Amino acid sequence: MTEKTTDSGNPVLTFEGKNYIINELSNEIKESIKGLQIAETQLKMHEDTLKLLSISRNALANQLREKLKNLK
Repeated sequence: MTEKTTDSGNPVLTFEGKNYIINELSNEIKESIKGLQIAETQLKMHEDTLKLLSISRNALANQLREKLKNLK
């Protein structure tokens, strides 16, 4: 799903290979579009959070590895 603007300034939704002028869609469809955008934003945010957690976990494992190495 992508949004762009036509030459006349009307926003266009591209969904599954078809283009739709957003201003011509029903309010119900517009609400579905907003819901999908929110879901996509939340997914991206959580994917970024998972990446940060993974980086942090790796850093902590490296710290532990170094500390345990000193015990030998």
